[in-house]
Amino acid sequence: MVQEVEFATDAQTSEARTASLGTILIIEDDPRMQKVLRRIFTEERYAAVVAGDGQTGLELFRSERPLAVVLDLILPNISGRELCQTFKSHSSEIPIIVLSAITEVADKVLLLELGADDYVTKPFSPRELTARVQAAIRRQRKPTLPTVYRFAECEIDFEKMTVRRDGSPIVLTAHEFKLLRFFTENSERVLTRESLLNEVWGYNSYPTTRTVDNQILKLRQKLEPDPTKPRHLLTIYGAGYKFVP
Repeated sequence: MVQEVEFATDAQTSEARTASLGTILIIEDDPRMQKVLRRIFTEERYAAVVAGDGQTGLELFRSERPLAVVLDLILPNISGRELCQTFKSHSSEIPIIVLSAITEVADKVLLLELGADDYVTKPFSPRELTARVQAAIRRQRKPTLPTVYRFAECEIDFEKMTVRRDGSPIVLTAHEFKLLRFFTENSERVLTRESLLNEVWGYNSYPTTRTVDNQILKLRQKLEPDPTKPRHLLTIYGAGYKFVP
């Protein structure tokens, strides 16, 4: 059963989709969870379409071409595992985030082998879920950067993992390279501390947001002409950080 945008007219639904960041397909058979998930994503300015069984989920996947899929495992008609494999065989570029109460490591590994991009265990944090979905979407959109990246007086060779500033070598740790790479891939965008934790550190080793601040401070000391007045690694107060080449 499909619960497409409850309490909204067709015109309102069309308008919402036009103004949205894109469509998230939610495949979940629990009506209460459907409402929760729809609210989570509509508050983030996505259009949310919901299927209550596997067959309807497959039909909506083909007709909607969503940005991402949030998929329960235990579904009527077609199981979540079967859907995951079918989706990836048809459109491998669309991220699939499994949302399930199953916590067994073997099940998670199997789903990743079937093509799932991420796995969130119920009960879940809405912020974590949206961060993981958004991270999966960004990974699909990520442009290919040249091996050597230059900004201001800095030259970074990500393949050789070397940095020079004003011609002099600068030593970065592997983690600092990873953080810098993520900034260069998302230049001019405001990145929250949570998104940096998700993308660079990963939720499996979730530190505090203070870890992000300390790491960026170290990058400023190594790359900025005046770390006390940064020109490239900027703090956006109340939001996060932004890299400006």
